[in-house]
Amino acid sequence: MSTSDTINNSLDGQTALVTGATGGLGRAIALQLARAGATVVVHGRDAERGAAVVAAIAAEGGRARFAAADLGEPAGATALAEAAGPVDILVNNAGFSAWGPTAGFAPAAFDDMFAANVRAPFLLTGALAPGMAERGHGSIINIGSMAGSIGLTEGAAYGATKAALASLAQSWAAEYSVHGVRVNTVAPGPIYTRPEAKELFDALGATTAMNRAAQPEEIAAVVAFLASPAASYMTGATVAVDGGRTAI
Repeated sequence: MSTSDTINNSLDGQTALVTGATGGLGRAIALQLARAGATVVVHGRDAERGAAVVAAIAAEGGRARFAAADLGEPAGATALAEAAGPVDILVNNAGFSAWGPTAGFAPAAFDDMFAANVRAPFLLTGALAPGMAERGHGSIINIGSMAGSIGLTEGAAYGATKAALASLAQSWAAEYSVHGVRVNTVAPGPIYTRPEAKELFDALGATTAMNRAAQPEEIAAVVAFLASPAASYMTGATVAVDGGRTAI
């Protein structure tokens, strides 16, 4: 059996929660995990967009349902964990970026970004990982960024949130992997997620070794690999999927 066959047939009977899955990279991840056989809990704040992703998964013969929550508030993470129920795969993808000089960076923007990008994954993992450990298996995948490992002008606050996610994954690997729960980070570079921002992504892509930005599906494929038995001996890793940007 090839590695691709292992991934494509590996997630039957499993449930995956993908946060921030109503568009962009999260949508691509939800679709990819559903193609691999998982039942996907599509998280977001917009029910209409969530329904569209669920419909897209169903159109391909997959299984999905939508769960709404505002992860900027602690209660939102708690409510989402309860709505999702027991899950086998958690993809901590939701979050946002705010860029600007350190001097004068708005404290409210700093706090909001850490709440969404760091606190929410921390609370969700705390709520869902113990159940995975009790069942003896699970995969948690944090969506980091190349910004978490290289210095980017006006990216200090955002980069710090992504570095924190990679650090959390390492600590969770130490805490949960003895119980069969693998925890890894995927660190993308620039991704074509918004058609209206193509020029920006082209410019960022030009800084990579491959001279282009990624398609969301290219990152989603790596997430699906990490969720699958093909990555059975991977935990605590940060996987750069950035077109070689952090290598050069």
